[in-house]
Amino acid sequence: MKKPWNKIKKFIEHYILYKNQTLMSKFCVFSSILVILPVLSVGIITYKYSSFELEEEFTQSSQKIIEQVELHVEYYLQDFEITSLKIINSPEMGNLLRLETSSEYDRTLSDPALKVLKNSEYSRNDISNITVFLDNGIIIDSLRERNYYPAINIKDEYWYSSVPGNGMVMLVSRTLKLKDKELPVISLVRRLYNPHTLKPVGMLIIDINFKRIEEISKMVTLGKDGYFFILDSEGHYVYHPKYSKLGNKVEFMQLTNLESGKSGSVLIDNNRKELVSYSLSPKLGWSFFTAAPYQDLRVGIQQIRTAITWTIFISLIFAYLVGFYSISKSIVRPIHRLRSFMKEVEIGHLNGRVKVESNDEIGQLTAGFNKSVERLSNLLEEVYVSKLKEAEMTLNKTETELKMLQSQINPHFLYNSLETIRGMALEEGRENIANISSSLGKLLRYNLRNSLPTVSLREEIKFCEMYLKIQMIRFEDRFEYFFDIPDDVMDFDVVKFSLQPIVENCFMHSIGENSKKIKITINAQLLSKSSFNIRITDTGVGIKEEVLKELKEKLRNNSTSLGGQHIGIMNVHQRIRYLFGSEYGITINSTRGLETEVNIHLPIVDGKEVKE
Repeated sequence: MKKPWNKIKKFIEHYILYKNQTLMSKFCVFSSILVILPVLSVGIITYKYSSFELEEEFTQSSQKIIEQVELHVEYYLQDFEITSLKIINSPEMGNLLRLETSSEYDRTLSDPALKVLKNSEYSRNDISNITVFLDNGIIIDSLRERNYYPAINIKDEYWYSSVPGNGMVMLVSRTLKLKDKELPVISLVRRLYNPHTLKPVGMLIIDINFKRIEEISKMVTLGKDGYFFILDSEGHYVYHPKYSKLGNKVEFMQLTNLESGKSGSVLIDNNRKELVSYSLSPKLGWSFFTAAPYQDLRVGIQQIRTAITWTIFISLIFAYLVGFYSISKSIVRPIHRLRSFMKEVEIGHLNGRVKVESNDEIGQLTAGFNKSVERLSNLLEEVYVSKLKEAEMTLNKTETELKMLQSQINPHFLYNSLETIRGMALEEGRENIANISSSLGKLLRYNLRNSLPTVSLREEIKFCEMYLKIQMIRFEDRFEYFFDIPDDVMDFDVVKFSLQPIVENCFMHSIGENSKKIKITINAQLLSKSSFNIRITDTGVGIKEEVLKELKEKLRNNSTSLGGQHIGIMNVHQRIRYLFGSEYGITINSTRGLETEVNIHLPIVDGKEVKE
């Protein structure tokens, strides 16, 4: 519970109270907030309310316009339904619809029917064409040779299969192709039935031009860039100021999923973001829309926003010029001067003092700081003299201890002593003792003779074998050893004195606990172009499970706390990681009662590079 509270506290101090910021920054931020917040709050509330009211007003106005247009268009198209019924119920058309096959066709039937179509077309100037399309292949077209669009292609148009089978009309948007132009029309489509059998025998298509609908649409005023359009029940454009869109699917999915019989408004995100009001006509199955750029509705809102912005800007300038000048002169500038002097004190300049200009809290703070610096200067002088004497005494003591250590053991004394033992052993005929003494002397020289951290694997094996020979004298035939080292690996550099501590562990945890003869094997192999591996195995009793687990953990963490008989392995592991990095080092595997395997992973490097 305490930790979350501490995090919240730190957040408030850092981001709200500006704990680590300068005084001038705090004054600027807090003063700005005190000016901006009240003005901004009023501005935002006014802005939101005005925006909402303006959109509501536009939506209501658009709905009234759409309802009027919708009513006009419904009455207008109802007249064409009556015209279509007159055509279907005429005796001439009845005779044509009774034909069963095209073989019964006679011009005496088609000519009167064509005359009926012509009369209906001439009766109104907004009918562009009337077509009777029968399933038996008979086609009567009032345009005749002036129609450059094959009537047989009507079957392939998107609306053909959607025409109601109950005799109701359907309104679609199409284009008539004449000799010299294309004429967009609204087509009233109705199925035709045989008067005797009542079976569907064809289709009646009345093509209505846009003259009257354009007149109605032009009465719709929606500002400079607003416009009016109509969609059918499938979402295709029936009317649009751009004739190229007629018959195409509407681009916005928001306008195709509207509830039937409902009206409202929706914001579509096209290239200029438009507010669209709509109303659905149950009689026609059409949707009527008005669209206006959303930006045009927000002209008044932008003026309010501009006024708010200028008010905030002028208020801030006034606050900065009047308020910050006095604050800077009376508070910030004395504190800055005091801070500069504190930095001088930090680097050891204790001779200066800050001028006290007032008797307020800042003046009292400055005077107190001057006294503290003066007292600190006196104390430092006393401490300096005391430390100087203490350092002189410590130096004398260290020099004395160093001389004592240097006089304790001289390596040449050890070499000479081992040679004396070897000579005495040879005089007494004790070759074993002489060999041990000689090998020990060589091992001592190998370990102390140079300061390089690495040697060649050949040299390391040479002295490791010397150690094994000493142990052979000690343990006689209780163990045997083998080297399996390829010649191309012999000249690689290894950490100096790295094999002997590991081989020594073979004796410590194997021979002492086991009476059988053990086998020690040392081999090496390339792992890649940049690294190689040395493996030391013995067939002793292995390492106890709990000891092995602890040893692996220490190797993984590069710990130095593991002592006892494995201290040599830890020493080699640490030296390898120190010289070459954490990806190299020693790994151990052991099976109790069978064997122990130690792997040394090393890079292929030059010994000179390691020294550098």
